[in-house]
Amino acid sequence: MEKTNALRILEREHIPHTVRKYEGDITPEGIRNYGVQLTLALGLDPERGFKTLAARGTSGLVYVYELPAAASLDLKKAAKAVGEKAVELLPVREICEVTGYVRGGCSPVGMKKNYPVVFHKTAIQYESIYISAGKIGLQVEVSPLDLIRLLHAQTADIIM
Repeated sequence: MEKTNALRILEREHIPHTVRKYEGDITPEGIRNYGVQLTLALGLDPERGFKTLAARGTSGLVYVYELPAAASLDLKKAAKAVGEKAVELLPVREICEVTGYVRGGCSPVGMKKNYPVVFHKTAIQYESIYISAGKIGLQVEVSPLDLIRLLHAQTADIIM
């Protein structure tokens, strides 16, 4: 299986994980709930599927948010969680340049830079969650506590 930056880092840090690959016709373009559709297609619990969103604060700094795939980011709560006046999602055209990943394949692990990461507070209620492994159709099951430690992340209420 192809190794992504995210998978290489998880292996290097000896973080237990399981990779799930989907090779069907689900793509993020035009699918509002791509993360939910992907977890369902893989036969996984969609409640444990998390999506990665990147935003820029009024300060110009970039932040990464992990939230349940079916949820919507509350920009006011997201800004408050990182001490910003406001945040805006990155335009699609900037995602790859800023993160190193393509839309639909963003992982909080292995981005071009170590941006501050905020997980929705529900992540820690699960023994494991599914996040992108850094490529469209590739998911990784991993402990949210391991991810939070690895990424020096925080948790907060960041959804609508």
